[in-house]
Amino acid sequence: MADLSTALEVTGALTGVGGVAYIKVRAPRAYWKLVGLPVTWCRFASKYRTTMDVCGLTVQPSGLRAFVARNVARSEVQPVPPKIRRVRGTSTGLRVTLRLPAGLEPADIAAASERLRHAWGVYAVHVIPTKPGYVELRMTGYDVLRRVQMPHKSMPRDLVVPVALRDDGRTYERDYRKVPHALTLGANQSGKSMYQRNLIKGLAQLPVALVGIDCKRGVEHSRYAARLSALAVNPYDAASLIEVLVAEMEDRFDLLAKHGVSDLWALPEHRRPAPVVVLVDEIAELFLISSKKDEDRRERIVTGLIRLSQLSRAVGIYLEICGQRFGSELGKGATMLRAQLTGRVVHRVNDKQTAEMGLNDVAPEAVPAASLIPADRPGQAVAADSSGGWGRIRTPQTSEAETVAVCREFAHLIPDLPPLDPFRPTVAPMLAQTVPPKPTTAPAIP
Repeated sequence: MADLSTALEVTGALTGVGGVAYIKVRAPRAYWKLVGLPVTWCRFASKYRTTMDVCGLTVQPSGLRAFVARNVARSEVQPVPPKIRRVRGTSTGLRVTLRLPAGLEPADIAAASERLRHAWGVYAVHVIPTKPGYVELRMTGYDVLRRVQMPHKSMPRDLVVPVALRDDGRTYERDYRKVPHALTLGANQSGKSMYQRNLIKGLAQLPVALVGIDCKRGVEHSRYAARLSALAVNPYDAASLIEVLVAEMEDRFDLLAKHGVSDLWALPEHRRPAPVVVLVDEIAELFLISSKKDEDRRERIVTGLIRLSQLSRAVGIYLEICGQRFGSELGKGATMLRAQLTGRVVHRVNDKQTAEMGLNDVAPEAVPAASLIPADRPGQAVAADSSGGWGRIRTPQTSEAETVAVCREFAHLIPDLPPLDPFRPTVAPMLAQTVPPKPTTAPAIP
């Protein structure tokens, strides 16, 4: 009996260890909540002062504090680390708010983030300045980009579309009010189409006009025809469509002038035209020409896109441009257009020069990170904007059928824009294998 009891205990222990190891690999979020978070919290609390001291993140105390320590407390004068103001556990890590003492700055904490990561046994430590004198340490307990799981509360709203997950566990959102125009670069099979698919799925649930320009005969955008207000499938149709958009922009400026305002969102709601998002699948197809007879068409396209990128933000027309490369080799106007695209998302690229095209003018330090994205991580990218901030993101796996189903469900949200009616695509019959979308609601844009 003793041997049987011992065998059962050993078997139970091995089963428990195996179960924990299985959960750690297959369900890292659950493992973090059950095991990782309590252990890390205890390790952080017990080693905080020592860790800060050995990492050089302490300062000498003030004269009054040193006097009190020597003469009142009769203790040794200790260096002063940043004060902990708040500690909060999340589903992906730990967030700690620190009050910096005089003599330390956020850059000092950021420079030691790798040492802090190893000392506390977490996957990564991100240092985010929140307000003068305060920083937030966003620790992640595991690689959140290995298997992307978007937060349940992330829903499209007010021209803000959640499209990916950041490496610190937060949601990466495409906010058209803050970043009106954006450029997405990536090689074949890098996840660029997946990013655009998630973007279209989110935009389809909002009352906006979606305009597709897909010069690959519409192989990417035609499947979303049920939700598109306009679609151009060749460069000649694209030239005409862009001219219509420029004319629509000018009409909207007349409307703003009539009401004495300078922004679309300052108009009365009943007079406010619907926002328009222009999705360009492959920008190179609009720039490249095969003969001199195409030069006029190219000039019309480039001039129209540059005008839209410079002026259309105020009237609610936004550009979302994708491509494999986007540099001066495309020809006249390419660099000027790229300079107007504030947001940048760079997936895996074939050469460092392509990463530099997308990031070097807004966040040069992000170029090496974009150049090192592995081929087995489709959908992973580096996102940056003109503020200089950048971070790693990865889009969740979304099937084409799911996005098509969402486009069909919200086809009634297509706004009434008569100038775009000649470019309205025909809708193919619904496929029997279409995956029904998840129940959701369409929030109105204020």
